[in-house]
Amino acid sequence: MMKQLWISLASAVLLLNAVGCSNDKVRAAATPPPPVVEVAPVIQKDVPVQGEWVGTLEGYVNAQISPQVSGYLIRQDYQEGALVRKGQVLFDIDPRPFQAVLDQAKGQLAQAEAQMANAQINVKRDIPEAEAHAIPQSQLDNDTQSLLAAKAAVEADQAAVEQASINLGYTKVLSLIDGIAGINTVQVGNLVGPSTVLTAVSQLSPIKVYFPISEQEYLRMADGGGPGSVDFMTHASRIPLKLTLADGSTYPHPGKIIFADRQVNTQTGTIQIVGEFQNSRNLLRPGQYARIQALTGNMEGALLVPQAAMNQEQGSYQVTVIGADNRAHLRTVQVGPTVGTLWVVTSGLKPGERVAVVGGEKTKDGQPVNPTPYKETEVR
Repeated sequence: MMKQLWISLASAVLLLNAVGCSNDKVRAAATPPPPVVEVAPVIQKDVPVQGEWVGTLEGYVNAQISPQVSGYLIRQDYQEGALVRKGQVLFDIDPRPFQAVLDQAKGQLAQAEAQMANAQINVKRDIPEAEAHAIPQSQLDNDTQSLLAAKAAVEADQAAVEQASINLGYTKVLSLIDGIAGINTVQVGNLVGPSTVLTAVSQLSPIKVYFPISEQEYLRMADGGGPGSVDFMTHASRIPLKLTLADGSTYPHPGKIIFADRQVNTQTGTIQIVGEFQNSRNLLRPGQYARIQALTGNMEGALLVPQAAMNQEQGSYQVTVIGADNRAHLRTVQVGPTVGTLWVVTSGLKPGERVAVVGGEKTKDGQPVNPTPYKETEVR
């Protein structure tokens, strides 16, 4: 009887142990392993800061071509889109009315010159007769005044001839600069005048680029990190500009800054910068948009993390920091400019701390993780 009781008790104990082991295995199977995250250290180094802006290309000189006189357009003397030279005839206005005015002015001048010559003869004759009291002094005075009036008439008619000659010359509309001539805006036979824009000529080599930069970028570029007060042009004009075209290609010739606008735009907090690029092949044209890059300064001892580690949410930036205990902690940081594949962090991190680059978005604050190295951490 006792033997059977001991056997029953032993069986119960074994059964309880088996059930406990089974529950432990179930609990172990229900607990997932820590998630794998790729981490990178916060690195500290001196880095150059590259600025990038959207620029607009403009001709170095843009000359609108308008006639100086009114008349009917009778000929176009240039090929649209072609290179023209300063003083080259672009359009002809009917010269016949202006030639007629010039001929009339010349006739009036000849008549005035004849009257002046007659007045000179009268005065020359009257002088000895007046001295001999053969004629009254008043007659000499009258003839002298007539001579002066005749001389004034000659001068006025000479001016009229000169003006008529100038107007006749204006019937040939000339290019004011060397450059590329645009499409004409009028047709032969149209009545044109000083308010009519016939076409435009742009000097394209070199060509200008306009782009706005922030006030902070302007200050960094203006002083160049040097001691004392440095004029903007003495430093910034030596900073090479790089231009990227709309197709993603890089323009082969570097540019330079010519000048900055006189003031900062109070609405945008930016200042307009004007640069120039050589354009011997006329590849660049006014109106094109381009991305402009330039070195704006140097940050000493900057803290950098991969851009992929940064999460932006409602205007703030956050990173997932992996502590020494391999637990994830969400932290808000302040950021600066990007440098290659990295992002400058101005506050919120310390050198050597680890941040999650891949997989951090799947973790919760305080959760254990399984960290593995992230490879792409160098500035490129």
